[in-house]
Amino acid sequence: MFQHILVVCVGNVCRSPVAAAMLRERLPGRRVESAGLGALVGQGVEPTARALAEADGLEVAGHRARQLDAGMLEAADLVLVMSEGQRRAAADLAPAVLGKTLLLGRWLNDGQGREIPDPYRRDAEVFRAVHGLLREAADSWAKRL
Repeated sequence: MFQHILVVCVGNVCRSPVAAAMLRERLPGRRVESAGLGALVGQGVEPTARALAEADGLEVAGHRARQLDAGMLEAADLVLVMSEGQRRAAADLAPAVLGKTLLLGRWLNDGQGREIPDPYRRDAEVFRAVHGLLREAADSWAKRL
């Protein structure tokens, strides 16, 4: 049912490209992409996020950040965001997608859900903690899709 998944964050250089790579690994045969609400267009994955992803065997070297637009949102079967604010921002771009836009961390905290904080320009410990949340969230979605 959910063949095309779009993962969204702000800059599209830390959370969403890594989460998309995790989901691609766990959901072979599905189209999983990422974009940012305020993308650092053309930039690769932030070095600390990239190192953590590559240590997990994920392929992120070819990623280039791209700006989210209404067409991307409408084309996706499922849109996964990091925060409720991002969910609302996606709906501002394309109101019809609100029903298919959910938190990536929807199943964390025993199903109560949680937002996944932005590690950009933070220390390595924050990146490690966020990477762990992304891994847990990707595992949770993979079990349900």
